[in-house]
Amino acid sequence: MAILPYQQLFVWSDIEELGDLERLRLVMDVLPDENLMQALESKRGRSGVDKYPIRAVWNSIIAGIVFQHPTIESLRRELKRNPLLRQICGFNLVFGIDSVPGASCYSRFFKRLNEYRDELKDIFQSLVSICYQELDGFGETLAIDGKAISSYARRPGKHPNDRRGDHEARWGKHVTRSENADGTITESVKSWFGFTLHLIVDTRYELPVEFTVLPASDNEMPVAHRLIDRMADEHPERLERCTYLCGDRGYDDGKLHRKLWDQHGIKPIIDIRRSWRDGESTRAYDAAPGVVYSNKGEVSCIAPYSNIQKKMAHRGFEKDRNCLKYSCPAHHYGISCPQQRFCTLGHQVRIPLEEDRRIFSPVARDSYKWQRLYNRRSAVERVNSRIDTMFGFENHTIRGQEKMTLRMTLALLVMSSFAVGKVRSKQSPDLRRFVTAS
Repeated sequence: MAILPYQQLFVWSDIEELGDLERLRLVMDVLPDENLMQALESKRGRSGVDKYPIRAVWNSIIAGIVFQHPTIESLRRELKRNPLLRQICGFNLVFGIDSVPGASCYSRFFKRLNEYRDELKDIFQSLVSICYQELDGFGETLAIDGKAISSYARRPGKHPNDRRGDHEARWGKHVTRSENADGTITESVKSWFGFTLHLIVDTRYELPVEFTVLPASDNEMPVAHRLIDRMADEHPERLERCTYLCGDRGYDDGKLHRKLWDQHGIKPIIDIRRSWRDGESTRAYDAAPGVVYSNKGEVSCIAPYSNIQKKMAHRGFEKDRNCLKYSCPAHHYGISCPQQRFCTLGHQVRIPLEEDRRIFSPVARDSYKWQRLYNRRSAVERVNSRIDTMFGFENHTIRGQEKMTLRMTLALLVMSSFAVGKVRSKQSPDLRRFVTAS
């Protein structure tokens, strides 16, 4: 919390139920922003009348995010109407509604905040570290996704002085392909002008762990590598705790699979793209004649003479050999196989991950465990939904990558602070209800 420099003249001790204001207090009490406040105050100096204290303006911006005000003008109207909110933020009540800063003051303050991106990043990382310390199992299963965020501008700037366009935004396109029951492929294309939020979240508590905001034209795959490398350089202990990383088929990349498992011991739970030639349903495993596998990682054996294909039983992953183990379905399930006496496979087959790193991973794709873990990826989609609805990114007036990154950082700060505040106030069962009134 930004410590207030003086006591207010009026005390609202007779108010027992703060309601929404209590949520603001919950966030302000845990926000580790003192270093940022000192840096801003040092830059500003002590000259003149401090009618609009830096700490009060900062707290009011946090209040605007907590109370879901879509614009600064909406926040200013609430500050003028609500003296208790002005007091909690730290404005001097002696000045009345004149203590509420003007729109230009907030504009200058946001511009100044852009100069302290490192301090804001430190605040975010401090909150993430608190989550790792105080939340049981935090960071064991992570999910990664990219979220489209449209710029308020509808086109790029025509010249450097053009303030109606967005000089940093780019066009992005996301293609989704789905296979119908009849085998046909349906393709849907989403395009937007703006930016992409690349986000890694904890799937259990649905809280952010790492993020970056980039132009929409940047591909998800190299950004995923950079985010993992950043965590390895700055917070290697977080990758050490992580057991699984979930992602959709946009992150289907053999190099990413190798980096996660070979370098960091993280098991990738990443969907796979349909990349085989049309009509190619299986490929032979050369090390074991009569064994084939599909693009989805389903391993089957082909019975001699009859050529009947049967799915083999998955028997787990052997870490020391870095391979998946499968067994004969007849031997494993105790069923009869008329061709068993002619079979030369034996009871077990081992398939190393190097056979195809995209298809084979430490958790077999055709196992119930893989599907159960992949279902957790929806956590990042729910976080993205909250960013849109609760934090106002579905309808905003932001232009430029720096401003977008700043506003996104502030939103994620509030999200993490609210969760930490709830944990410390023994309200952890309601962690997922970040900014709702109840």
